[in-house]
Amino acid sequence: MTITIAHTDYQALWQESNLKPQHPDPVDGCDRIEVCPDYLGTGYIRKLQLRGIELNIFNYSVREDVIVTNKSGGTEWEFGFHLSGNRSGKQTGENFVSWGYFDEESHDYPTHAGERILKPDICFDSPDTLSGFIPNHLKSFPPELMKAIEGSNREHFWNIDKIEVGMRLALEQMLNCPYQGCTKQIYLASKCLELVALKLAQLNEEQRLESSQLLKPDDVERIYHARDILLCNLDRPPSLLELARQVGLNDYKLKLGFRQVFGTTAFGYLHEVRMERSRQLLLENRMSVKEISQAVGYVNQSRFAAAFRKRFGVTPKSYGVNRGLD
Repeated sequence: MTITIAHTDYQALWQESNLKPQHPDPVDGCDRIEVCPDYLGTGYIRKLQLRGIELNIFNYSVREDVIVTNKSGGTEWEFGFHLSGNRSGKQTGENFVSWGYFDEESHDYPTHAGERILKPDICFDSPDTLSGFIPNHLKSFPPELMKAIEGSNREHFWNIDKIEVGMRLALEQMLNCPYQGCTKQIYLASKCLELVALKLAQLNEEQRLESSQLLKPDDVERIYHARDILLCNLDRPPSLLELARQVGLNDYKLKLGFRQVFGTTAFGYLHEVRMERSRQLLLENRMSVKEISQAVGYVNQSRFAAAFRKRFGVTPKSYGVNRGLD
């Protein structure tokens, strides 16, 4: 059996199960444990509030496959390290960075039964926390990440790669922290920054390798196939991992290919197509603004309007003046 639950209900279920959260460190009220609801499985999430960072350590398993559906957009400034289990498209031994704004559209987040989920997530309170450490070195990072950190666009930067040996050592030290109180806070904050530094170094190396690699003709055909899949699913596009699997590439080759063939990321391309398609629909004067926003994959009309205004300098309603649109 698979349990399908809305994100708001999923959060409420965890909150109801943790009206009195446990505090493993008696001298640190910002260190708490939230137990997994009995309805879902066993285990816990440990949440530690550090300076400008929340460290979340997931350590639980579910009895049945769980799919959390979410239709809300927002922001996410997160580095994660998936030591075991299969959750939200990430598998054992993978790290990821999810940074920036994401539009309001439908997303499914599956957690699979049978494996323990063990993963530390490093969540920044704001992008300024990270940029404050590297103010003079942003240009050395991938352009999409640099723009996301600077806040100069609303594109969401996403990357998945393998956990390297140096990362595993830092993760083991983090999970086996021997300290309490203030010393623990400093120690764990240093481990968070060490892991972020290692991930940024990995991104830099990936960028260097990308610049020296050429795509094979067969890979180019698969990139165009991926493009066609996105064009046919503007209202409900697959995730990056799903798209890569559909065209027979790994996510690294898909990201590399989109940058080389189209000069942007897969979902940067998708965003541009959505905006151009919505502009064309407004010119055709056959649909309302609400209908157009849904047709190009936006659940929330106000978020669609904000994205359209950022791209074209006017709101959809203003663009449709004298065309009878509302």
